[in-house]
Amino acid sequence: MKPIRPGPVVTLTTDFGLADHYVGTVKGVLVTRCPGVRIIDISHEIPPFSIYSGAYTIDQAAPYFPAGTIHVIVIDPGVGTARKPLVLEALHQYFIAPDNGVLTMIIGRDPKAKAYEIETRDMWLSPPSSTFHGRDIFAPVAAALASGATKLRKIGRRLTKIELVPDLRPRQINAGEWEGKLLSIDRFGNAITNFSITGFPMLASSRFSIHVGRHRIATFKSTFGDAPDGVCFAYAGSSGYIELAVKQQSAAALLNASAGDRITLQL
Repeated sequence: MKPIRPGPVVTLTTDFGLADHYVGTVKGVLVTRCPGVRIIDISHEIPPFSIYSGAYTIDQAAPYFPAGTIHVIVIDPGVGTARKPLVLEALHQYFIAPDNGVLTMIIGRDPKAKAYEIETRDMWLSPPSSTFHGRDIFAPVAAALASGATKLRKIGRRLTKIELVPDLRPRQINAGEWEGKLLSIDRFGNAITNFSITGFPMLASSRFSIHVGRHRIATFKSTFGDAPDGVCFAYAGSSGYIELAVKQQSAAALLNASAGDRITLQL
């Protein structure tokens, strides 16, 4: 008996939520056009239209998937406009998404990344709607790649430039002072900054303050158990970034913070 070969892997990262039919419909297109496909949900709870949170989420998950995985990312506030649909080849995987900056962090991981505009319309559902490209464009293209019905070079022309979010890396604005962003808020209310642990290791042992709106965080803890109740503190997150938390509470609610908010760090 021949060993069973696993089917191709397609992941989904969207801001669709789970209350409506959108996620199920996208999966229906995938399994119709590529029977045997393995679909993995990374997240469907990205805050609506949050490019920052979407970029962070796929960047955190993709390195743990095998070569050849096809990722479909649909956080698309510009759906129906002139923004391009694209496929990015990076990390020996494929990323299908709108050209709106949501793949900025993936490109940062792989300097050899190559982007292609999705131009071959005979793979799309017809006629494509102006509001549901996840169903009509991204899912059919993912299925075509997964099934072997098409090759990357046949999808469209290679792009020399795609949209990138310009402020995903901290920027030094004064001596001992940096401007950054909140990348995402997790379901526990922890706020993930874009200050990397390797770039700012001194926070664990030096005096510092992180400012989020009118709030100031000046405490660093190694674990949640070490933190006092009700105090917002910084810690080294599993994400590789400095994160902000309140033990058994939502730091985001306390700070009135959202993904994309500007923050500052002072040493």
